[in-house]
Formats: sequence, structure tokens, C-alpha cells
Amino acid sequence: MASDANFIEYIVDLLSGVDGIQYRKMFGEYAIYLGPKVVAMVCDNRLLVKPTEAGRTFIENVVEEPPYPGAKPCFLIEDRIDDREWLCELIRITEQELPIPKLKKKKGK
Repeated sequence: MASDANFIEYIVDLLSGVDGIQYRKMFGEYAIYLGPKVVAMVCDNRLLVKPTEAGRTFIENVVEEPPYPGAKPCFLIEDRIDDREWLCELIRITEQELPIPKLKKKKGK
């Protein structure tokens, strides 16, 4: 089931306190970026934050689920999804710990 555009817009509105938040549609779902880093995904109208040790400590009682079959588990955010300040802080913490993505090499002819 693809995520609803209203849900991603709601999440992005909650994260408006974080400078540089953007999102892109991917395969009917959404990736949430902070700068060049994917910090979270919205899949099946669920918010899944990339796992980090600092994020795990911040959340405390972590629930993990893969965003889609075969994917690595992420932190499923449900109980505090409407807590704007908490959610913004989680995203900032996550971004700080994630590595900068490697540039993909262009395929030669």
C-alpha cells in the first residue's frame, strides 16, 4: 500500500522546525532527507527513522520494523509521532550520527 500524500505532508509539517528537511517520492513511498542524508522514510503511512545508537538512546523503548520486505529494520515512530519538539530532536540526532552518503560512480559505456 502506498503512503498517502496527506500523511507525508503532515510529517514534514511536524518537522518544519528542522532546517533543510526535504522529501522525495520513491516507488510510491517517501524518503525524508536532511541535507544529503536520508534520515527517515514514510512507508504504508508509517514513519520509520534510520537507526542510530544516539537515536536508540533518545527513544528509549525502541520498536523496530523494516520499511518494506527485505529492508533493514528502522525505528518505528508511533507513540510520539505528534510530539513536534521530540520528533525534530530525534531527526537532528539521527542526522548527526549518519555518515555522508557516498557518491555513486557513473557507469561507463
